[in-house]
Amino acid sequence: MAKTENMFSSTHMPPLADRIRPATLDEFIGQNHLVDEDRIIRKSLQNKKPFSMIFWGPPGSGKTTLARIIAKSVDSDFYELSAVSSGVKDLRNIIAKGKRNLETGLSTILFIDEIHRFSKSQQDALLHAVEEGILTLIGATTENPSFEVISPLLSRCRTLTLTSLTNDHLNHVLTRAFDLDVLLSKGTVHMDEEIKGKLIKSAGGDARKMLNTLEVAVSLINEKGIITDQVLQEALQSKTQLYDKTGDYHYDTISAFIKSVRGSDPDASVYWLAVMLEGGEKPEFIARRLVILASEDIGNADPNGLTIATSGFQAVHMIGMPEAAIILSQVTTYLASAPKSNASYLAVNKAMQKIKEDGTPGVPLHLRNAPTGLMKNLDYGKDYKYPHNHPNHFINENYFPENVQDTFYKPTQLGYEEFITKRLKKCWPDRYK
Repeated sequence: MAKTENMFSSTHMPPLADRIRPATLDEFIGQNHLVDEDRIIRKSLQNKKPFSMIFWGPPGSGKTTLARIIAKSVDSDFYELSAVSSGVKDLRNIIAKGKRNLETGLSTILFIDEIHRFSKSQQDALLHAVEEGILTLIGATTENPSFEVISPLLSRCRTLTLTSLTNDHLNHVLTRAFDLDVLLSKGTVHMDEEIKGKLIKSAGGDARKMLNTLEVAVSLINEKGIITDQVLQEALQSKTQLYDKTGDYHYDTISAFIKSVRGSDPDASVYWLAVMLEGGEKPEFIARRLVILASEDIGNADPNGLTIATSGFQAVHMIGMPEAAIILSQVTTYLASAPKSNASYLAVNKAMQKIKEDGTPGVPLHLRNAPTGLMKNLDYGKDYKYPHNHPNHFINENYFPENVQDTFYKPTQLGYEEFITKRLKKCWPDRYK
């Protein structure tokens, strides 16, 4: 008898998130702007006319579930691929099946998770199938598709934005789990409202993360008893739960990483880089943050920093993991070791604040563009002094609007900014003393 009961334990079953996955739009929770009456997805299913689309949204917002609901609602031949583990061969096999289906009048829907990880050649192969109506594509991505999906393919798809679930949505998901799941519906696992609230808050709008945490907590009490605060905290701190790409630890870790690079500690920087990579953080996310840091925290103290960070981002995008870790390490250690300056960052913030306070000024006539005769007759560009016609390619000219003059950029004495400071003192001695 014990063996029969064990067959129904969680170790012999799909994950909780799969066990209670909604099968219809009426069961689906969240994304009301897409699935409510007279909204785009519900209307397309009512008309039995699905279209190619890209779901762009955070983890656990329902992208995969919506794709499966769409396929089931229109009676299509449905295929799923993960861009991480699939290649061109897998794609071509599905396209061939789609061609055969087209000949018999059966539609084919292909769902590609993490479509932003498909290479350009893979996306090109997909493009022709979508153009010719062989496949209806549903892509899912957590990254901005404008940057990650080739323009011809993106133009043939409708981009639909999904948002993180609200606490009310997550509460409904939790209630659904206790009502419908084969294990939780037995009534042997209990949580009070305070613990439920903490579980919901810890999920950060991610239903899958919440259900995974609940499943860990249930296993910790052997599927029977009360989930206490201590049990919940242990579930949240387990190795599989600790680093989540939308949770607090994610933001704390990227903060520690950036502060270590800014603080010129290459060893601590690489340490936090390793924490993120081991936790499954997207290398492109890290690379983008390094590009920002190269301007914000290094700037003209080492102008090569931005070039190296930008090249690193492109290389990471081309190579992918695990080799992308080497590229990220090179960029990280370079930026951490480089001289630091936030002068450019402070300069633009100060200038923007002045514009907000004083308003947008008129452009002086001598600085205006004069592409037509009429504009020249109106003195546009008159008396403008071309710097290259003067010694040292410089002329003391006023480039500010009338009654405006300020020093926004204040370079440091570090790195290349030391040279910049000396030059500006020669050019503008009144401002740079």
